[in-house]
Amino acid sequence: MNHKMFCFQCEQTAGCSGCTGASGVCGKKADTAELQDKLTGALIGLARATFGNEYKISASTDNITIEGLFTTITNVNFNNETISEMIQRIEEEKKKLVPGCFECASSCGKTDDYDMRNLWNADEDIRSLKSLILFGIRGMAAYAYHASVLGYTDADVNKFFYKALFAVGMDDWGMEELLPIVMEVGEVNLKCMALLDKANTETYGNPVPTEVSLEVEKGPFIVISGHDLYDLKQLLEQTKDTGINIYTHGEMLPAHAYPELKKYEHLKGNFGTAWQNQQKEFANLPAPILFTTNCLMPPKSSYADRVFTTEVVSYPEIVHIGDDKDFTPVIKKALELGGYPEDKAFTGINGGNKVMTGFAHNAVLSVADKVVEAVKSGEIKHFFLVGGCDGARPGRNYFTEFVKQTPRDSVILTLACGKYRFNDLDLGTICGLPRVMDMGQCNDAYSAIKVAVALAEAFECGVNDLPLSMVFSWYEQKAVCILLTLLHLGIKNILLGPTLPAFISPNVLGFLVERYNIGPITTPEEDLKKILG
Repeated sequence: MNHKMFCFQCEQTAGCSGCTGASGVCGKKADTAELQDKLTGALIGLARATFGNEYKISASTDNITIEGLFTTITNVNFNNETISEMIQRIEEEKKKLVPGCFECASSCGKTDDYDMRNLWNADEDIRSLKSLILFGIRGMAAYAYHASVLGYTDADVNKFFYKALFAVGMDDWGMEELLPIVMEVGEVNLKCMALLDKANTETYGNPVPTEVSLEVEKGPFIVISGHDLYDLKQLLEQTKDTGINIYTHGEMLPAHAYPELKKYEHLKGNFGTAWQNQQKEFANLPAPILFTTNCLMPPKSSYADRVFTTEVVSYPEIVHIGDDKDFTPVIKKALELGGYPEDKAFTGINGGNKVMTGFAHNAVLSVADKVVEAVKSGEIKHFFLVGGCDGARPGRNYFTEFVKQTPRDSVILTLACGKYRFNDLDLGTICGLPRVMDMGQCNDAYSAIKVAVALAEAFECGVNDLPLSMVFSWYEQKAVCILLTLLHLGIKNILLGPTLPAFISPNVLGFLVERYNIGPITTPEEDLKKILG
């Protein structure tokens, strides 16, 4: 590990093996990667300090742990200054738990920060299992963070973060100790996704099927990207009666389906497609862009003056909106730029000018009897769950072609930004419902799970016995915790692409194939033939 950096946590990692140069494919510099490793090591030290001191754990301990894990997700924080500040906050929190350790002249090592080089240099199977744990809880932390913003927390979820971090720091643990914790990540993440679903629906109402325009009206506007609905609500409130329209981008598209957000008339539509196209789509945009969570790419000079960040997102020399949520700088920039002089129509990847969203579990299950009857009558013969993260690596057009080739008597459920590969396709309807149904953001995999379980109960069978196939694209760490949740539920035969994760060793992959029959995508034709027999 004599490289300038080492990182292999995302799908686009160099050579499908790891970024090891002066910067990563995502744009993260080597010194930033080193700081993020130091931050992770500090979190492991904090987790060590909680053992035997559980009664001292406070809301601030939980918050800094969740925020710290979220900060290390791909495309969240590129700012050395804010990462260094967070490391200092973690150390201050640790002092509250073990003040004596900072005064002791002879350290026992039980509460020391962890050197992440020990992990990256470990046996490949141990490194693989620990990476699944670490990357899984990073993704889960994002969901816990969004729920906590709305005032929803779960003591068991928060407690597990310390347990998982402690395990990552145990250099003498083997597969016997680590594998159960890998599977526990999936179990706890299911609870975390349920928590976030409850937070979102109790705060903003149950999503309803909604048609969303891809046209931008003339005049000033703001584009909001990321995942955080709370930030969108604050922005909508602050832009009322200003003449500024709001457009979602990327994973914010499903926001249009929530009743408490739909009521804002100036929430007009969706701009652009998935995150990896932002540098092209934002190049000449006469409007500011607000990033609320991950999916920020290093801004090009052509539009850097129009980018704003908030929450844990941070980039050097980019204006950051703090905890006061005063979006005045964003509003001023929108008025200054003025928007387009006339209405401007955009299209999706496949040429469509509108998309549908809002088919979360409440909407789908409200017509469950109709769906069940259609399956029994043979009108619906198969369900495909095709979703996940989008990305830039060649081969992702597989998902477009796969959906295009699905039979007309099948339903395509989708979620996360992978849907931009096909959500503007007109594939017709079935039983009065569109054949492509967008269930929401990546965290709304919980909706897909609820629907699958409900269908299994209706047919008195297991989920694996349903005419349901799961074909996932992955990019970053939230995909890891979702996959582990599906494995925790015993779901088999998942197809994963466009590549298999670099951090899964051959032996760990062999275990997953043997127990769950998980496998890589091949071609749409071959995979459909295999699925449909």
